[in-house]
Amino acid sequence: MASYTENRKARFNYEILEKYEAGIELLGTEVKSVRGGQMSLEGAFVIIRGGEAFLINANIPSFQPKNAPKDYDPLQNRKLLLTKVEIIELTGSEKNKSLTIVPISVYNKGRKIKVEIALVKGKKMFDKRKALEKRETDRSIRRTIKRGE
Repeated sequence: MASYTENRKARFNYEILEKYEAGIELLGTEVKSVRGGQMSLEGAFVIIRGGEAFLINANIPSFQPKNAPKDYDPLQNRKLLLTKVEIIELTGSEKNKSLTIVPISVYNKGRKIKVEIALVKGKKMFDKRKALEKRETDRSIRRTIKRGE
């Protein structure tokens, strides 16, 4: 299972409550572009409209820009493939204003490309500071162990 891209900012900015695995509807050139590692999830999120889930603001540039259709939009909305039960669960949670659905990573499972999405709650500034402080202390501990002090 190869990981194509990851949304690292999501893990820092949000507290992950629940994870889901979804398929994604892509064009052939988009599949090649994703497999080439050209996809970006920065600023992307998921909305649910009309009983369907859509990935918004995920940037997938054309694999061969010169051969791409003239009206190709790399930021277009892409449909996510979830079960009805999962969509109902996410719809109920999305109504809570403090919760958001964001993509965490894109990877392959067999020949299929999957998106890991998560129901998240935004972290407060002091939570982010605490995470940075913990990361810095872990680094300093690793450095001292590596030096053999």
